[in-house]
Amino acid sequence: MIEPGTRQDIGNLAALSGETRVFAIVGDPIAQVKSPFAVTQALNALGRNCVVVPIHVTQSDFDDFVRGAGLAKNLDGLIATVPHKFAAYAQCTSATDRAHFLRAVNVMRRNPDGTWHGDMFDGQGFVDAMRASGAEPRGKRALLVGAGGAGSAIALALIEAGLSELVVHDVDQARRDELLARLEAKNAAVVDAGSTDPRGCALVVNATPLGMRLDDPFPLQIDHLTSGMFVGDVITEPGVTPLIQAARRLGCRTQIGTEMFDAQLRSIRDFLIGG
Repeated sequence: MIEPGTRQDIGNLAALSGETRVFAIVGDPIAQVKSPFAVTQALNALGRNCVVVPIHVTQSDFDDFVRGAGLAKNLDGLIATVPHKFAAYAQCTSATDRAHFLRAVNVMRRNPDGTWHGDMFDGQGFVDAMRASGAEPRGKRALLVGAGGAGSAIALALIEAGLSELVVHDVDQARRDELLARLEAKNAAVVDAGSTDPRGCALVVNATPLGMRLDDPFPLQIDHLTSGMFVGDVITEPGVTPLIQAARRLGCRTQIGTEMFDAQLRSIRDFLIGG
């Protein structure tokens, strides 16, 4: 007999019952998200009778969704993906210091009174995965394209990891400048606005959705990539984006979005269950 919440039980629909605790991952779009099974597996491995389900919610409907979802007594947490990380923070009654600095979260769990508590693990996941691949940000100059939720978190994590200089580009200049102003207060690295030109940078990061669709333009000027650069992408589907393909053809060391997610999976799991 298979016990609910065990490793053998993963993917077994017969294990679902009225006692199953529910978590949701919310995004727009959502079809590209591959993590519900992985997070379910991680929770089940701890003996938890849980399931993580993907839910497609548009940006304009997100606040209403969170308010409505809060009425479900067996919904214990939410994982926020593109484009909801800033909106998710606004729905949190409490959050970690990191989330307050970024004003964005990618994970929310219930407080005892039913309100939401949030944290952001994208930056930690990116740097941990980067170091696991043998690349070290300390003392390096980096170009970050994208100052959204994931990009902001990666910017903070890179600076805290000892980056010497960070150049940020975003088509939304107001969002870019607001992030730069907060990062400058850290006094830990030189931060500045930049373009999509990666020349002079040892690290290059795409934190935009560009690359998810076949007709997307490259997020940065790939003709200026060189073999000595480290190139990372936050996109998880396709697993290897056109940017990463181009970088690998040049001999660059690379990191894909699923590696960033895998590196933060344990932190997400522990946060969701209150660890």
